[in-house]
Amino acid sequence: MNDNAHGVILVGHGGIPKDYPSDLVSKLKRLEAQRRASGSPMSQEEHELDTQIRTWPRTPQTDPYQAGLESLAAHMYPLLNGAHFAVAYNEFCGPTLPEAVEEVIAKGAHQITVVSTMFTPGGSHSEFEIPEELQELRTKHPNITLNYAWPFNLDQVAAMLMEHIQRFQ
Repeated sequence: MNDNAHGVILVGHGGIPKDYPSDLVSKLKRLEAQRRASGSPMSQEEHELDTQIRTWPRTPQTDPYQAGLESLAAHMYPLLNGAHFAVAYNEFCGPTLPEAVEEVIAKGAHQITVVSTMFTPGGSHSEFEIPEELQELRTKHPNITLNYAWPFNLDQVAAMLMEHIQRFQ
């Protein structure tokens, strides 16, 4: 990955800022559950609440998850050999995966690898939502190669975790 036609997007779950009004979180989750149960598209009200929470001002104190993912991204960036790089979030935080893909394409990437911080199988974001979004983006950008670096090799994940555990024994 040593030319500027490549891009990498790190996708994390996303967290709710500690200072975001809890009644609005409840309302957003209720609207999302209703939409999923009915199979209908996102309502204007849900879209507005989703946009509001994703663009809510954040600090490391109000959103330690975002701060943690941004710190991981800062450690990854020097290892990417000049590839274009962006961070994306599945929910509660921005940018979204489609927004991050557009950002990396605008920087000149023609081949993009998306990697999730969600290592284990069984999660709806990593198994269903990310692949569905990438399929929509492939249709929108047929000249861009979008690779999804998932699922993880669980033997490698287990070895990494065991190596980490050994530092604490």
